Amino acid sequence: MQNENMKFLKIYLLAFLPIISSGQNTHQPTNSKPFVLGQIDEIQSTQLAETRILNIYLPEGYAPEDTTRYSVVYLLDGSKDEDFIHVAGLYQFNSFPWINRVSPSIVVGIATVDRRRDFTYPTTIQKDKEKYKTTGGSDKFIAFLEKELQPYIEKKFKVTQSKTIIGQSLGGLLATEILLKKPALFNEYIIISPSIWWDNGSLLNINSAILQETFKQQTKVYIGVGKEGLTPTEMPRVMEVDANLLAEKLRSSKSKNLKVYFDYLPEENHATISHQALFNALRLLNPIVRE
Repeated sequence: MQNENMKFLKIYLLAFLPIISSGQNTHQPTNSKPFVLGQIDEIQSTQLAETRILNIYLPEGYAPEDTTRYSVVYLLDGSKDEDFIHVAGLYQFNSFPWINRVSPSIVVGIATVDRRRDFTYPTTIQKDKEKYKTTGGSDKFIAFLEKELQPYIEKKFKVTQSKTIIGQSLGGLLATEILLKKPALFNEYIIISPSIWWDNGSLLNINSAILQETFKQQTKVYIGVGKEGLTPTEMPRVMEVDANLLAEKLRSSKSKNLKVYFDYLPEENHATISHQALFNALRLLNPIVRE
């Protein structure tokens, strides 16, 4: 009986040996390695009194020792789990030689810390002050962009004078504020579903330098909005209407150096619009001339 049991055990082990070996092989080293999309930098901000994370995409072929210089795209909401990956991909795609819609560009994604604090200016609406307690710090964030981030990027990388800012929702509000208060900070503005409703649309009342005949910087502005409806405010406003009012305000400029593109995407909403709007923005701002 004992011999028969030993014989059965040998057969059992032989039958399962390949499975055991196969399981062990799955833990053996392979030739896989990380897929690197860009680099992560940290910048210590005096204006914001904190360290900020930058996700940076460098176009293929970028080399510090070369003389080639690149346009820079500054992306709000630029964390890896926000808009950085798909925006970098759109710029890469549109810079392929067989498309050649945009020049190879450096994309600087500014990782989010507190959107309401950084992207809004102080409001006069008491209920919004109570509901959103950290708001009203956009002046410090704009100072960070102007006095710290842009100089940092311009010193570290080989860049041209071409600077684009991309913002959606509250990020679109901030981009609009910069456009109207400090228009020379960027020469391309991609504004998607801007939260113009903040402070009951007071930005629309600004008498901006960009509206004057004396404004000389060549500037392009894209404004995209979906079918988004009423804003989250006590005083009802409509997102599409506000975006259109912004476009009309800019179109009233006496400057010949400002070009404005308004894009209504009725099949998109506030959650789905960003990728399609950005693709449209790159197409409208950079039309391809075929011979």
